[in-house]
Amino acid sequence: MILIIRERATPEQISQMAETYFGLMIKLAVDIEREIVVGGAELYADCEQMLLEDGSQQVYVWGADWYLELKQVGFESLINIRPRQENRGMSIEDPVIRERIEIIVRHLLDG
Repeated sequence: MILIIRERATPEQISQMAETYFGLMIKLAVDIEREIVVGGAELYADCEQMLLEDGSQQVYVWGADWYLELKQVGFESLINIRPRQENRGMSIEDPVIRERIEIIVRHLLDG
Protein backbone atom coordinates (compact mmCIF):
# COMPACT_ATOMS: atom_id res chain seq x y z
CA MET A 1 0.00 0.00 0.00
CA ILE A 2 1.35 3.42 -0.94
CA LEU A 3 1.01 6.02 1.82
CA ILE A 4 2.01 9.63 2.37
CA ILE A 5 3.58 10.00 5.80
CA ARG A 6 3.50 13.50 7.27
CA GLU A 7 3.71 12.54 10.95
CA ARG A 8 5.33 9.61 12.73
CA ALA A 9 3.99 6.45 11.09
CA THR A 10 1.97 3.98 13.12
CA PRO A 11 3.04 0.32 13.27
CA GLU A 12 0.04 -0.47 11.04
CA GLN A 13 1.18 2.05 8.40
CA ILE A 14 4.72 0.64 8.48
CA SER A 15 3.33 -2.85 8.03
CA GLN A 16 1.10 -1.78 5.13
CA MET A 17 3.98 -0.07 3.29
CA ALA A 18 6.31 -3.03 3.90
CA GLU A 19 3.90 -5.60 2.39
CA THR A 20 5.33 -5.09 -1.10
CA TYR A 21 8.73 -6.45 -0.03
CA PHE A 22 7.60 -9.09 2.48
CA GLY A 23 8.14 -6.86 5.50
CA LEU A 24 11.86 -6.43 4.83
CA MET A 25 12.07 -2.96 3.31
CA ILE A 26 10.08 0.02 2.12
CA LYS A 27 10.91 1.96 -1.04
CA LEU A 28 10.54 5.67 -0.41
CA ALA A 29 10.47 9.06 -2.03
CA VAL A 30 11.52 11.72 0.46
CA ASP A 31 10.77 15.44 0.14
CA ILE A 32 13.64 17.07 2.02
CA GLU A 33 11.99 20.51 1.91
CA ARG A 34 8.54 19.52 3.22
CA GLU A 35 9.98 16.71 5.41
CA ILE A 36 7.47 14.09 4.29
CA VAL A 37 7.81 10.66 2.70
CA VAL A 38 5.79 8.41 0.44
CA GLY A 39 6.41 4.70 0.75
CA GLY A 40 5.09 1.31 -0.18
CA ALA A 41 5.26 1.18 -3.97
CA GLU A 42 7.11 -1.32 -6.12
CA LEU A 43 8.80 1.55 -7.95
CA TYR A 44 10.41 4.68 -6.54
CA ALA A 45 8.87 6.59 -9.44
CA ASP A 46 5.37 5.81 -8.15
CA CYS A 47 6.25 7.25 -4.75
CA GLU A 48 7.87 10.25 -6.41
CA GLN A 49 4.77 10.84 -8.56
CA MET A 50 2.53 10.85 -5.51
CA LEU A 51 4.70 13.51 -3.86
CA LEU A 52 4.70 15.64 -7.01
CA GLU A 53 0.91 15.38 -7.23
CA ASP A 54 0.78 16.44 -3.56
CA GLY A 55 2.69 19.64 -4.33
CA SER A 56 6.34 18.70 -3.88
CA GLN A 57 8.97 20.17 -6.19
CA GLN A 58 11.13 17.69 -8.10
CA VAL A 59 14.40 19.25 -6.95
CA TYR A 60 13.62 18.28 -3.33
CA VAL A 61 12.41 14.69 -3.93
CA TRP A 62 14.92 11.85 -3.53
CA GLY A 63 14.67 8.08 -3.54
CA ALA A 64 15.64 6.02 -0.50
CA ASP A 65 14.89 2.75 1.29
CA TRP A 66 14.03 1.90 4.88
CA TYR A 67 15.30 -1.54 5.94
CA LEU A 68 13.05 -2.52 8.81
CA GLU A 69 15.08 -5.23 10.55
CA LEU A 70 18.36 -3.34 10.23
CA LYS A 71 16.77 0.03 11.00
CA GLN A 72 18.93 1.43 8.23
CA VAL A 73 18.39 3.95 5.45
CA GLY A 74 19.54 3.15 1.92
CA PHE A 75 20.30 5.92 -0.55
CA GLU A 76 20.14 4.28 -3.99
CA SER A 77 17.38 4.77 -6.54
CA LEU A 78 17.01 5.42 -10.25
CA ILE A 79 15.18 8.67 -9.46
CA ASN A 80 18.40 9.98 -7.88
CA ILE A 81 20.23 10.20 -11.23
CA ARG A 82 20.27 13.98 -11.70
CA PRO A 83 23.21 15.43 -13.58
CA ARG A 84 21.67 18.93 -13.29
CA GLN A 85 21.95 18.61 -9.51
CA GLU A 86 25.47 17.12 -9.67
CA ASN A 87 24.19 13.64 -8.77
CA ARG A 88 25.34 11.43 -11.63
CA GLY A 89 24.60 8.00 -10.15
CA MET A 90 21.83 6.14 -8.36
CA SER A 91 23.38 6.77 -4.94
CA ILE A 92 22.89 10.18 -3.34
CA GLU A 93 26.35 11.73 -3.33
CA ASP A 94 25.78 14.93 -1.35
CA PRO A 95 26.40 14.23 2.37
CA VAL A 96 24.08 17.09 3.40
CA ILE A 97 21.16 15.63 1.43
CA ARG A 98 21.93 12.15 2.79
CA GLU A 99 21.88 13.48 6.36
CA ARG A 100 18.56 15.29 5.82
CA ILE A 101 17.01 12.12 4.40
CA GLU A 102 18.35 10.06 7.30
CA ILE A 103 16.86 12.48 9.84
CA ILE A 104 13.47 12.64 8.10
CA VAL A 105 13.16 8.88 7.57
CA ARG A 106 14.19 8.05 11.13
CA HIS A 107 11.83 10.64 12.56
CA LEU A 108 8.85 9.41 10.52
CA LEU A 109 9.46 5.65 10.34
CA ASP A 110 11.69 4.55 13.21
CA GLY A 111 9.04 4.27 15.89
